[in-house]
Amino acid sequence: MIDAQNPRQHDGNQPQPNAGNPNILVDAEADDVPAAEPTRVTGRRALAYLGLCLVLIGLNLRTVFSSFSAVLPEVTSNAGLPGWAVVVLTTVPVTLLGVFAPLAPVLARRFGAERVLLGAMAVLTAGLLLRPAEIAGAGHLPALFAGTAACGAAIALCNVLLPGLVKRDFPHRLGLMGGLYTTAICASAALGAGFTYPVFSATGQWTSALWFWAAPAAVVLLLFLPVAVRQRHGQHTAVREGVNVWRSAVAWQVTIFMVLQAMMSFSVFAWLAPILRERGVDGGTAGLIVSVSIVLQMLGSLFAPALAARFRDQRVINSVVALMTGGGFALSIFGPLELVWVWTGLLGLGQGSLTAVALTMIMLRTRDGHTAAHLSGMMQGVGYGLGSTGTLLVGQLHQGTGSFTAAGLLFLAVGTLAAVFGYRAGRNRYIGG
Repeated sequence: MIDAQNPRQHDGNQPQPNAGNPNILVDAEADDVPAAEPTRVTGRRALAYLGLCLVLIGLNLRTVFSSFSAVLPEVTSNAGLPGWAVVVLTTVPVTLLGVFAPLAPVLARRFGAERVLLGAMAVLTAGLLLRPAEIAGAGHLPALFAGTAACGAAIALCNVLLPGLVKRDFPHRLGLMGGLYTTAICASAALGAGFTYPVFSATGQWTSALWFWAAPAAVVLLLFLPVAVRQRHGQHTAVREGVNVWRSAVAWQVTIFMVLQAMMSFSVFAWLAPILRERGVDGGTAGLIVSVSIVLQMLGSLFAPALAARFRDQRVINSVVALMTGGGFALSIFGPLELVWVWTGLLGLGQGSLTAVALTMIMLRTRDGHTAAHLSGMMQGVGYGLGSTGTLLVGQLHQGTGSFTAAGLLFLAVGTLAAVFGYRAGRNRYIGG
């Protein structure tokens, strides 16, 4: 039983950190000395309020990507965006996920994870407000660039810090909170894909459709404000423990698997709706198809990690879900249009499973929390940084050929490479021997 005066007290069934438990969330502050203290709350209601805030933050971390793609033709036409600008706007936020990820633990040691998270939500809200603005004499392009960059930087910090806060503050409900957090992130992408075009249809303005997403971010910012400002933060230093993941062949195999996964994942967010619309699907239906595909990602992400952990190695499941993803994406581009729901459904199940098993490799290929944290940092920095080349290549190929057919061939190749590296990463080995 959990003591009412200590709502975080561990119960007897609390999962312990070990390589066989894929539900352990990686703590970005694992190297801090002294260890970062849990967020200060008083009682169960305050702890539940904190949990709600963390889940709601997760619910805002993917709308940036899917909302823009949902009205990309309207933005391009109305704002007069050149082709290179479209490519940059779909690539920059993903690139910044990798660029800013290493800064998150540094900022957390200096200011505290809660306050950095609050600052990131403030920057995200500001970026969402700035993104559709029009600057007198300069048009929409400067604001689109600045707002999109701000959103990418803010999301990078949240991506790194949120899992550690969930792990640190809810050790007694790790499975529940971890599931809610990951589901919220998938739901965020689905909401952006499904509701942006209807808002555009109702208002007739793409600017209103993009501004709409600043509202939930601002609400979460206000809800989290009293939690973050009352936190006390002591002095911390970083002490590196564990093996050097940058010198490990296993770590590089897992990281390249993550890179290839990210290339496909963020290309889905950025380009699937425009692909469907170019094939003749109307904007509302395209948004619904993408949204349903992302909901299927949630199903894949729920079941794939548990399935992967049941086997001695993960070579088969890694390869299968990689091929499902690459094949589903390619068929969404040039498969028969009457079967588009089948292709995007295959893509959704494959992509959700692929993302989940790639992240699960963090725990299955490491022996301790410190090594897992270093591998996670390596995967996010390199994975998102190089993973952004997927959206870049799709845009460049579309510009150069005038269609998305070449991009379909690209993702057949990327899916095959992901299967190869997933097979190698799935062997039953640990980083450091």
